[in-house]
Amino acid sequence: MRVALFVTCIGDTLFPEAGRAVVEVLERLGHDVVFPEPQTCCGQMHANSGYREEAERLARRLAAVLEPYELAVSPSSSCVGYLREHVPELQGRLFELSELLVNRLGVEEVGASFPYRVAYHPTCHSLRIARVGDAPLRLLRAVNGLELVDLPNASECCGFGGTFSVKFAELSGAMARTKIDAILATGATTVVSLDPSCLMQIQGALSRAGSNLRTMHLAEVLASR
Repeated sequence: MRVALFVTCIGDTLFPEAGRAVVEVLERLGHDVVFPEPQTCCGQMHANSGYREEAERLARRLAAVLEPYELAVSPSSSCVGYLREHVPELQGRLFELSELLVNRLGVEEVGASFPYRVAYHPTCHSLRIARVGDAPLRLLRAVNGLELVDLPNASECCGFGGTFSVKFAELSGAMARTKIDAILATGATTVVSLDPSCLMQIQGALSRAGSNLRTMHLAEVLASR
């Protein structure tokens, strides 16, 4: 199957390894992944900041870029959820990686091996907007050697929230500290999530707390051998 990769702004700038991992996983499963070069920002950050018209133009532009492809995938439930909510024609065609694998392709075991203790942080958008369900957990449970631990109050926000973290930095920081306290209490060596933005927030809080616990995108874990 031919799948278009929508890598997202933050993914392209700060987490290119997540995009590469998506390609590696899908190619391992026999799919052809292409990168439509005209793609740009989906407009979510503009919408969060009140620039609704600009945001809609960007979302529509990206939809046009992805239009020639039967399926598109992204390593960000946040951007996927935003686009599907605002551009209805992308429903059923644009997927976050875990839901593409589990719900569309019917795959849970991808040949990954990751012998570490992992805590999974479900992001706000993955739970409430993209609604990926338990797809990430099913994939993690199928990874050879991986020990998945329960994260207390897992559904609580990490505090990033797009431009929320800029506008309300003190509150955002307090939410991040609460989140990493819960993560550290699990004894995990790695925290995994679907959204680079949340991983950036959690990694920053861990670093400030002096912790060397690593953060990884789900795609990176699934690409590990």
